[in-house]
Amino acid sequence: MGLFVTFEGIEGSGKTTQVRRAADYLSELGVSCIVTGEPGGTPLGRELRKILLDKTALALSGRAELLLFAADRAQHVEEVIAPAMEEGRVVLCDRFSDATLAYQGYGRGEEIQYVRSLCHFASRSLKPDLTFLFDVPADAGLARITDRARSAGDIPREDRFERERLEFHRIVRDGYLALARGEPDRFRVIDASRDIDAVHRDVRTHLAALIER
Repeated sequence: MGLFVTFEGIEGSGKTTQVRRAADYLSELGVSCIVTGEPGGTPLGRELRKILLDKTALALSGRAELLLFAADRAQHVEEVIAPAMEEGRVVLCDRFSDATLAYQGYGRGEEIQYVRSLCHFASRSLKPDLTFLFDVPADAGLARITDRARSAGDIPREDRFERERLEFHRIVRDGYLALARGEPDRFRVIDASRDIDAVHRDVRTHLAALIER
C-alpha cells in the first residue's frame, strides 16, 4: 500500500508550489508518486470546480457548497487516490478533508461533527499519513495573490474564496491551526512566510522521514 500526503493552507500560502517541488524531490529519490488536488482531480471534479470556484458561479448555500465538495472527494478517492495507493505509489494531494473542515466547518460555520462525518463518508474514511499545513497570516496570503497577478500583468481573477472578507480567511486559518493541534502526529505546521527554498527544505526533511519509516 502506498502513502497519502496532503498539502493544506489558506489562500496564498504557497502550498501548490510546494506540492510540485515535493513531487520533483520524490522523483529524484526514485519514489513513484502522483500529484493531484481538490476540487478538480477527476473529470467530474473539474466540472464541480467550475461551480465551486468560478468568479461568475451561481450563488451557493453553505450546505450546497459542502455537499459539492463531498461529491468531488468521493469521486476523487474512488477514481484516483485509492487506485494509486493500491499500486504502492505516494499520492501528493493539494487539499483534502482538512480543507473542508477549515473552510466549510470553521469558515462557513457548519457544524463541525457533521462536516467531519460527511468527510469520512466521502473519503471512505481515508486519512492522510502526513499533512503539511503551510501557515501564513491571512492578510499576507491574500497580498501574495494580488502581487502575483500584478507581476504577471493580469487583473486579479478572484475565485469564490479569495473574494471573502479578511475575517473569513483569519477564521479559516485559526480552524486549520486547531485541526493541527488536535492531531500533532499527522500534521507538520510549516512557517510559510519564509522564502520558497526554506519552506521546501522543511518539506523534504519530513518527507524523507516518512519514506524511511
